[in-house]
Amino acid sequence: MLKNRKITVAVTGGIAAYKACEVVRGLVKLGADVRVAMTENATRFVGPVTFEALSGHPVATTEWEHTPEGAMPHIELNLHADLLLVVPATANILAKAARGIADDLVSALILAHRSKVAFVPAMNCHMWRNPATQRNVEDLKRDGAHFIGPDSGFQACGDTGEGRMTEPADILDLLPGLFSEKPLSGRRVLMTVGPTYEPIDDVRGITNRSSGRQGFALARAARDLGADVTVVAGPVTVKRPAGVRIVPVTTAREMLGAVEGELDRSPYDLFIGVAAVADWRVADRLEGKWKKDAGLPQLRLVENPDILAAVGHRAGGPVTIGFAAEASDLLENAYAKLEKKGAAMIVANVARDALASDTNRVLVVTDGEVDEIGPADKDEVARKILYHAVDLLEEEYGPEDDL
Repeated sequence: MLKNRKITVAVTGGIAAYKACEVVRGLVKLGADVRVAMTENATRFVGPVTFEALSGHPVATTEWEHTPEGAMPHIELNLHADLLLVVPATANILAKAARGIADDLVSALILAHRSKVAFVPAMNCHMWRNPATQRNVEDLKRDGAHFIGPDSGFQACGDTGEGRMTEPADILDLLPGLFSEKPLSGRRVLMTVGPTYEPIDDVRGITNRSSGRQGFALARAARDLGADVTVVAGPVTVKRPAGVRIVPVTTAREMLGAVEGELDRSPYDLFIGVAAVADWRVADRLEGKWKKDAGLPQLRLVENPDILAAVGHRAGGPVTIGFAAEASDLLENAYAKLEKKGAAMIVANVARDALASDTNRVLVVTDGEVDEIGPADKDEVARKILYHAVDLLEEEYGPEDDL
């Protein structure tokens, strides 16, 4: 989504300016064409030559020098940009932007923007909470500006609270959503992701090789398409997506309890069961650590709850999509699970090819359609699956404009 995008990064004078280096570097690695403009105060924290090396382009710092961008950089840097990203965005620059003040290059750049503009705030927690700053933020949002963060945490000044700049990796994760259409706007999506872990004793357990990659790719895609996403996640091994609410669990029974708790508290439009839930658990968990010299333990297995079927057959429940990791006979097994699980759609794949892999190939099966997706990276597979989900939601509830 960011490849070949033209992005102008405006860096302002805060201690978090050094993190903007990671943002610029990440954007370039993702294929974006990046230009950088800096306030005079920003150059006191990071030298322009650093951003020039990272972006591969000269850095604009003033209106008063003729640069490769032209005689009017506040116009030229906006002329072909797909996005103006202000990072870090200090309280001062937010105030200027909200009131239309243009007394330096960056504030003039913001006032003259003709594309999307996104602010990444970074400031002391008391400055962020100040009513003046909050009014400025609300005014900018009403004018169409996007905001990423801020986060809460320890700050350079020694305070702890909201105002900490969102980490560069999370910024890069969230930016593609600015360029996405929003067919899931107003929809609430609940998902299960990753494996479950069923303890045998205090150190051993039954689990599987699911990494959570495909599930989190779906959560990220749903978020980018405008949904409010909650993920009930088992013990995953991959980075969790930003902007998504995570409910961590360990066992299948904990996962079912978390899912039912979410559905009892508030309505969801869509449930996607991606988790590789362990089919069995040990009936009587062993205490402590079972020693080898105690002999071979006698383990009795009992069946775990079927989370997908519990949601699919729930009265008044959400549109339900399930995943089926199979060894063979994908289509036959998918059709069987449609009815058994009460699902509107089953996504079937070959388990050995998908588990712990960056790519996937799936069959999307509904009552009236079969669509093959892939082989492709899991992000692309996720987006295509979500567009099938959009169709199911419109059949069930009507277009999102009717919400």
